[in-house]
Amino acid sequence: MEKEVRYDFSTSVPREDTNSEKYVLREKLFGTKGVEPLWVADMDIDTPDFVLNAVKKRLEHPVIGYEEVPSSMFDAQIEWMKREHNVEFVLEDMLYSHSVVASMNVAIEAFTQKGDKVIVQTPVYSPFFHSVIEHERDILKNPLKQKDDGSYTFDIEDLKSKIDEKTKLLLLCSPHNPVGRVWKREELEEILKVCLKHNIVVFSDEIHCDLVYAPSKHTPFVSLSQEARNITVTAIGVGKTFNMAGFAISSVAIPNRDLREKFLKVYNRIHFANGSSLSHAAFETAYKDGREWLEALKEHLLKNYNMLQKVCEKFPHLIKVTPIEGTYLAWLDCRGMKLRDKELRDFFVKEAKLGLSAGLGFGREGSGFMRLNFAVCFVKMLQIVSSLEKVLLEYKKID
Repeated sequence: MEKEVRYDFSTSVPREDTNSEKYVLREKLFGTKGVEPLWVADMDIDTPDFVLNAVKKRLEHPVIGYEEVPSSMFDAQIEWMKREHNVEFVLEDMLYSHSVVASMNVAIEAFTQKGDKVIVQTPVYSPFFHSVIEHERDILKNPLKQKDDGSYTFDIEDLKSKIDEKTKLLLLCSPHNPVGRVWKREELEEILKVCLKHNIVVFSDEIHCDLVYAPSKHTPFVSLSQEARNITVTAIGVGKTFNMAGFAISSVAIPNRDLREKFLKVYNRIHFANGSSLSHAAFETAYKDGREWLEALKEHLLKNYNMLQKVCEKFPHLIKVTPIEGTYLAWLDCRGMKLRDKELRDFFVKEAKLGLSAGLGFGREGSGFMRLNFAVCFVKMLQIVSSLEKVLLEYKKID
């Protein structure tokens, strides 16, 4: 008897005629609308029906006014984090935020002063270093090390050699965007030792924590020890997991009272308020009802990644896919193509008709790389890999 397919990711609703960022900005970013946009990190996969139904239910009440964050919303997230990631938070730890980047900016202002140093581990999502610069703090760059198999790890010795008395904050990306690492407990413990020794606060961006592929397992930084709880600000949410970025809702968990009070001084001054009543309903329902959907999604995403990997394996001297453990972002090592970064970007846009994120956008260590968002439906993924294989075949002939 065939297994019933409850969630089908073979197709998705078109987004070209909506106000979708990745489609609206195609011409501005790539010089043409004739590209498949695979840059910004949201999914071309329908947001779950149970989330949309919760919003419809809320709309049955005719008043959409100011609303406090319901405790049941955070309770649902706390229960999810305990069940899925073996980490415990309580209601007083939790704060609403409209985005992880906003939370990061609050943390930079709350825990550092102008001229202080903030640790950034490149290549990494560009707001990590842009936010530091905009607050007139100094970047302490601790590049990741790439191993022979293409995967990355922390360079602890480099980190130790660069820290001084002005180093106050570490921005941790876990799981890591764009290199796809899910940090092992022992790797995180090395980071923790350094931060404890030098009284460094850790802002841990864990927005991709649910998008992890077996046998890898996400370890929340705050879960390492009581000492870790005392120095960690954790950013988490539903945006990536359930394709809900448009609801503009995430959260910040800060167990340590002193850290939380420092964070709140900046947070309250900016006036984050409490978000949207519709977002509250969507957020709570995603965490209550989303486990089965997420498991089906991850199975689909891994199939997409494997399709991409198989194409690239046909051209190992040109392009390699970095091994992935989490996220839906493939980090493509294109250095074998021997193209300058602008030429590489033009190759994907003009030849493959694919709009990817240029590696240089993640720091100098991203030179020669491209990031591809493979969170698309099956039909679209077939088109993407077919186009890529075709242009790589032509490139191989020329090369």
